[in-house]
Amino acid sequence: MTARREVLRTLCATAAAAVLPPWRPASGADRLKKIGVQLYTVRDALKADFDGTLRKVAAIGYEEVEFAGYMGRTPAQVKASLKEARLRAPAAHLALEALEDDWTATVEAAQTVGHEYLIVAWIDADRRASIDDYKRVAEVFNRLGRQARAVGLRFGYHNHAFEMTPMDGQVPYDVLLQNTDADDVCFEMDLYWTVDGGQNPLAYFARYPGRFPLVHVKDRTANGQMVDVGAGTIEWEAIFAHRKEAGIRHEFVEHDEPADPFGSLAASYAYLRALRFPNG
Repeated sequence: MTARREVLRTLCATAAAAVLPPWRPASGADRLKKIGVQLYTVRDALKADFDGTLRKVAAIGYEEVEFAGYMGRTPAQVKASLKEARLRAPAAHLALEALEDDWTATVEAAQTVGHEYLIVAWIDADRRASIDDYKRVAEVFNRLGRQARAVGLRFGYHNHAFEMTPMDGQVPYDVLLQNTDADDVCFEMDLYWTVDGGQNPLAYFARYPGRFPLVHVKDRTANGQMVDVGAGTIEWEAIFAHRKEAGIRHEFVEHDEPADPFGSLAASYAYLRALRFPNG
């Protein structure tokens, strides 16, 4: 996960315009039925006390978790810890190289823990230097997606901001979406990084309906600061009013560098639990 710690800030002229427009729902008829968390938010606590951290996450009210590494535990140990905490782990972040080089072991671990989605969280810079590189990566994704579907799993990709910055007149994220088979490759949209990269999530939901079964729920201030959900400018009512169009099935709260990880998770959970939005 070293790459996730890189500072990713796209200073583009359209960034300010990417903040979603004001949204005034006609009614607040629906709510999130379950809320998940990406455990990268509490990575240090997880390293120090794996089982205790899972219990704290569950005590806040989260029902699902997404892993970004097992912190030295075996898949069987992780499964037992999840059962004890009464949590599910429908997805995990994995290195692309792990899937390419050690497919069998990676799949066996996922099936043991109970994952449904294998999510690549990063493309190394030397594999995305051009649009043609992104097309080649898309072919790799198609192959991995077919392999995943053959064993009852789903393969997906999680974005940062760099995929949103135009390259040679094209947006790399669109290149990935357009050059992957919707039956084999899904996308986990990180809503913070999409907005930070100058794009509007709602536009992607409309252009590529059903391609986003997972989302990372992270908020952003107008000047680009990552904050607890509900403390920024992203219009969550609008996002979740379009969840059926997007195909969203799992929402994972995340904050990359919170001052108080559990306090951040509690604040974000409280906001999302109280959130109401039109039944789109």
